[in-house]
Amino acid sequence: MFDKLTRTFSDVLRQVSGKSSISEKNIQDAVEEIKIALLEADVNLRVVRRFVNHTIEEARGEKVLRSVNPGQQFIKIVHDRMVNLLGSETEGLQLKGPDTLSPILFMGLQGSGKTTTCAKLALRLKKEGRKPLLVAADLVRPAAVKQLQLLGEQTGVPVFAVEGEKKPVKVVKQALSFAKKNSFNTMIVDTSGRMHLDDDLMKEIQEINSVLKPVEGLLVADAMTGQQAVEIAKEFNERVGITGVILSKFDSDTRGGAALSLKSVTKKPIKYVGVGEKIDELEQFHPDRMASRILGMGDVVSLVEKAQETIQEEEAEELQKKLQSSTFTLQDYLEQFTRIKKMGSLQSLVEMIPGMKGNIDEDALNSKEMKKEEAIILSMTLQERHNHRIIGPSRRKRIASGSGTSVFDVNRLLKKFDKMRLMMKKMTKNKKLQAQMLSQFNGNI
Repeated sequence: MFDKLTRTFSDVLRQVSGKSSISEKNIQDAVEEIKIALLEADVNLRVVRRFVNHTIEEARGEKVLRSVNPGQQFIKIVHDRMVNLLGSETEGLQLKGPDTLSPILFMGLQGSGKTTTCAKLALRLKKEGRKPLLVAADLVRPAAVKQLQLLGEQTGVPVFAVEGEKKPVKVVKQALSFAKKNSFNTMIVDTSGRMHLDDDLMKEIQEINSVLKPVEGLLVADAMTGQQAVEIAKEFNERVGITGVILSKFDSDTRGGAALSLKSVTKKPIKYVGVGEKIDELEQFHPDRMASRILGMGDVVSLVEKAQETIQEEEAEELQKKLQSSTFTLQDYLEQFTRIKKMGSLQSLVEMIPGMKGNIDEDALNSKEMKKEEAIILSMTLQERHNHRIIGPSRRKRIASGSGTSVFDVNRLLKKFDKMRLMMKKMTKNKKLQAQMLSQFNGNI
């Protein structure tokens, strides 16, 4: 997502960043390019005008034109305006204490990914220590109840459903009693969707809303629908009242207009984004981090958080010792593949590294190559993985045959591994080099 927009912003900001002085014409030209990029990204016209006018107004002030570093000052203004556009602050769920039930109402059009998102949020809240209950109140779409039950089994979250019931509000009433009786502190209600907005849908959700009295009314909107998602959010907010939005399919190849317009148009925050099809791929939305990623500045904080989720501190220390002493093996290398997979796609990780987005060959991130290397290592014996020096010509031939690759591929992996091990050893011992890398990161944030 945002690929084209990020490229444009990166180009514009690169042009102004190194300037020792900036004129009003420089500012006007840069803002004009930004305006075109936002419109092409399907951002709401009124939102674009407001963004452009505020940026020009701030940039034309003495703060930029007479600044010691006008280029950097202009970039800061664009970044701050972008954060403001996306919502200023991270807004989580407003849940009650662990001993009180917090009902959450889900709503949205059919096909938005509402049912799957219910399960994703339930799993996330379960990991955070809550005791969630999923409620199957979508009685319109065929197999919606069954889908939620299967997702419940997958996440280990109980699902409340009433066989043969035709009225969703009755299911919700029974679910409330069940949740209170069984000490659940979070109740996530999946409701019916339609192919388009209609009175029947709104009346049904309004009726459920009045009975449920939710602490959160969350709209699930498909990021791929662009401005249509904004109009849908506006309608649901006016007719039912929403407290926030979850954007599904945020990892798709879309222009990003919905994410950049929602907060300004509806005055409601984006609370989470679905970043993949897997059940654990739901992330909290951070406006400041997203702004940095859109502007090509990366998102080191999210990258570190992802790393912390997949590797323990003791493991990290052990890994560093191995790298320093050249005892890092192909078995250790194989284990890193598993950790990287848990963190997400290679493309998504690159977007988080300052200055990398748009400056690295996408083909070099081909996951097929990673799978090939994994297959080669898995075709080795444990002894070979722990000591790759013993892998001679006959062993290489056997490994190539076992992994469905060529001897050339095996040779290339072993050479790459040796080079990488040497480079990592130098890096872990060279404090000056580490400091330089950190300063580069900081300079881009």
